[in-house]
Amino acid sequence: MRRREFIAGLGSAAVWPLAARAQQPDRVRRIGVLMWGDENDPLQKARLSAFTQTVADLGWTDGRNVRLDIRWGGGDINRIRALAHELVGLQPDIIVTSGTLPTLAFQRETRTIPIIFADVGDPVASGIVTQLDRPNGNVTGFGRSEASMGGKWLELLSEIAPTLKRAAFMFNPDAVPASLYVASFETAARSFKVEPITASVRSDVEIETAIIALGREPGSGLVVLSDVFMSTHRAPVILAAAQNNVPAIYTQSVSARDGGLVSNGPDVVDTWRRAATYIDRILRGAKPGDLPVQFPVKYEIVVNLKTAKSLGLSVPQSILLRADEVIE
Repeated sequence: MRRREFIAGLGSAAVWPLAARAQQPDRVRRIGVLMWGDENDPLQKARLSAFTQTVADLGWTDGRNVRLDIRWGGGDINRIRALAHELVGLQPDIIVTSGTLPTLAFQRETRTIPIIFADVGDPVASGIVTQLDRPNGNVTGFGRSEASMGGKWLELLSEIAPTLKRAAFMFNPDAVPASLYVASFETAARSFKVEPITASVRSDVEIETAIIALGREPGSGLVVLSDVFMSTHRAPVILAAAQNNVPAIYTQSVSARDGGLVSNGPDVVDTWRRAATYIDRILRGAKPGDLPVQFPVKYEIVVNLKTAKSLGLSVPQSILLRADEVIE
């Protein structure tokens, strides 16, 4: 919509649930943004940049007709909860965040301000929404991956490490309902004759302990599930996997770029662009409860050949041809 048309139509638009305020054509809308990571993290910066650029492309300019209140959680759940309380206190027109724990933190603070989430593992199992097609309430957004990805991650790891005998599924139980992926992971493990192991971790010490134990058993591998904790602590995982000769697959491309063996997961930067479209629709009158929860449409595979070589692995040509990025 062009700027001239937008100004002409804004007076009749309704922003749920503050319809009376929305009738003020010159009112600057307020958007609260909580990034769960660190502001120096390139992944977090890329997500925020994609979001703000798309918001601007849709006609909402920071400092003109919207104000963006951006906060950084640094991967600290206590800080995230405090920032959720702070942002709700600013009474924004809409809130956007990502991850299960940050979304739940906002949901505890408000049942009226619209909340858009990005990159949530299982919105229904987490209790964030009651159903995907019509969430109702004040929350909707974009999920992380389909449940079948648990098996696909193990399948890809098995192709790269064909001597795989056992594989651990690593996650933080406080941050994400891993059960969404465990069933397909275990089904795939049985078909590949691989022993499935669940490795729940809550600290760097537990990460290192679990990977050292895997390294003691030849033929071990690791599937690392993305969540607020695991993404923030990806460096210790990558280091321990390298030191203990454990091939690992990650669900975020940044992990492969940081030295992990391979990643296969949604393009989360694209998810943040899509989240911006929901912001636009709600600011123009849509209700969040009427907008269906959607899932990624773009997935990417990143292979780190340098890491493969250090692990003594030869990546099949079939995988290199499928890869979106190959790091040499």
